[in-house]
Amino acid sequence: MREWFSVDSCSSARGAVAARCALPIWLPTAAAKACLLGVLSLGALGCAPTRPAVEGPRYVFAWPFIDTAKMAPRGGTTRGEDVSLAESPSPSWVALQASGLSSFDRDREAIRAMAGDYRASFDFLETVVFTAPFTPSAPYRSWGTERVYVVEDRGDFISLQHVLEMVFVDEDGNRQGPFVQKHWRQDWQFEPASLHEFVGRRRWQRRDLTRAERRGAWSQAVYQVDDTPRYSSAGRWEHGPASSTWTGGRTGRPLPRREHSVRKDYDLLSAVNRHTIVPAGWIHEEDNLKTVLPEATAPATAKAREIGVNRYERVRDFDFSASDAYWAATGPLWAEVRRAWTERLSQSDDLRIATKCGDTPVYMALFGYAQKFEGQTPPSADETRAYVGELIDCIVE
Repeated sequence: MREWFSVDSCSSARGAVAARCALPIWLPTAAAKACLLGVLSLGALGCAPTRPAVEGPRYVFAWPFIDTAKMAPRGGTTRGEDVSLAESPSPSWVALQASGLSSFDRDREAIRAMAGDYRASFDFLETVVFTAPFTPSAPYRSWGTERVYVVEDRGDFISLQHVLEMVFVDEDGNRQGPFVQKHWRQDWQFEPASLHEFVGRRRWQRRDLTRAERRGAWSQAVYQVDDTPRYSSAGRWEHGPASSTWTGGRTGRPLPRREHSVRKDYDLLSAVNRHTIVPAGWIHEEDNLKTVLPEATAPATAKAREIGVNRYERVRDFDFSASDAYWAATGPLWAEVRRAWTERLSQSDDLRIATKCGDTPVYMALFGYAQKFEGQTPPSADETRAYVGELIDCIVE
């Protein structure tokens, strides 16, 4: 049996493992009571194991005159199992480096190279503070293990789904898990006609791209763990012998979980995202402006600039069978959710999306419904379509 367990209550837990996490998550009841949780907040909801704090002084980039104790990174504090990094380039990297590929095919290989098995680490630090008091907030750091699936490939469209599989190690060295969490999704479209961009206050607006913007470009659209829209932008791939890099245009993003659980003083991230593919995996770099939106026609103002470095290092011999089983069982539900959102977005130029239907968070409703697909008699396609449609109707204005 599984239950929803609010991890906020873990901060005062004693015994097995202390944890800090800003959301509820599906866990087996016994594990929930033990508070065997960590945090992985990547602009979407989710939890994953992290390494224990490093003893002694820390090196914190760019703030040499602030006491390092005050700049200790926040984030999860649970311990994860050791992993083995892959020692040779992946077949995807080899395919990306093949001679004779067209620009389009090389772009495709770079996107597909993000699929695979990874140790993902996430580091965020404010580098510039624009408004008084001129003191940066504490950095954020976390890591987890995840498998990235290619869930759709139509040539000019590729969809990648991230799924966390978490294993915890308690104070006695005992292995707890695995625990599986559906994470974020990224959809890539070649020469898109338009984007749905986040403009703040739960609103997404369609913007048509010019012919020049579209030519040779790929858009990346990112979705939350419940498959609601998050952000999108367009950019072009640049390929070289050592790496392939895509840089998107500046775009609005809702506050990530790691921020809106502790910050209420700004409205959105104005972000530039860069993805770099290397033989050992890939790196997602973020250039974020923490932005306050005006009430009237005044210009938006930035409170701080933040850099983020998210590294996906390829691992070998990590058992992701629980992720495979979860995705095989619940895939029909998430396929319907993707289809429903694609249809809704294609019909909407301007929409507001709530995070709850009534008092129930959308991710909680969908994760609960997903459990039915892990039972003996999963819902029918018609029942699933009706449920998903009603839920989206409930949260879209």
